[in-house]
Amino acid sequence: MKALEAYNLKKTYRQSNQVVEAVKNVSLSIFPGEVLAFLGPNGAGKTTSIKMMAGLIQPDLGWVRIAGSDPHRNPAALQKMGAVLEGNRNVYWRLTPQENLEYFGVLKGLSHREARKSGIALLEKFDLLHKSRTPVQQLSRGMQQKLAFAVALVHQPLLLLLDEPTLGLDVEATEDVKVLIREIAASGCAILLTTHQLSIAEELSDKIAILQKGEILAEAPTQELIRQFSGTAYKIEMEAPLDKARIAELEAIGADVEGGKIIYINELESLYKVFNILKNLPLNYVEKEQSDLTEIFLQIVREGTKSNV
Repeated sequence: MKALEAYNLKKTYRQSNQVVEAVKNVSLSIFPGEVLAFLGPNGAGKTTSIKMMAGLIQPDLGWVRIAGSDPHRNPAALQKMGAVLEGNRNVYWRLTPQENLEYFGVLKGLSHREARKSGIALLEKFDLLHKSRTPVQQLSRGMQQKLAFAVALVHQPLLLLLDEPTLGLDVEATEDVKVLIREIAASGCAILLTTHQLSIAEELSDKIAILQKGEILAEAPTQELIRQFSGTAYKIEMEAPLDKARIAELEAIGADVEGGKIIYINELESLYKVFNILKNLPLNYVEKEQSDLTEIFLQIVREGTKSNV
């Protein structure tokens, strides 16, 4: 069963006597254990789409299922979902971590005993047990974000919505959060991740969906999307400068040699010919030209046309 499925979601608003299409036929799905990065520039329709998926806004057309249940008709479906929002909006600052976990656990349908037990287990897992009775406002930003994850997971949801989970964190806290996201996905929880930090999305996601002007322009497994937009060129760096005879041989088969040490070749077929010419010479590295997600995102959004991935 899919943890989240959205089909042909559409939402329009009236603004200054005009009809604005915020979302046009958005469809996506996430299986348990998958991380889907839901990306788009500001104003693309991400927030409206997510609010429809979370049962907060009724779509004009289309439907949503969380673990097979419609959150718009069956509010109990929302008990299967957790959320971590940016801007420290997930917890009460004057309460302690333990109090937050017990409060939100009961709010999500757990008994007080279950909420307390689950909260203590999560505090221990996230290395916050020693801060269990410290007011949240006295915790570091990284600890507050860890607690936000714990609160979102206290009722063991099947789906987790993450909105800018690493925004404003230092390097160490960011790495801690990335480890948490991997662990949560490995436990079988599906994750819908929204972020403007595209390196984070590339590193953590299994699938990518790119939204622009209310439409999904590209949706594909992350590595497949990167492969589609990457070229076939290779770069080889030698440990020492090449002699003139080998440079001439390389240029004869279409390779470019820069500074006597850097070799560029455009076709895979020619790569093995290059290796034959370089036989027994020490190499520093060989790398294939590969686009990163930032380049791909900008290309798709600027062109504004759907990818055929």
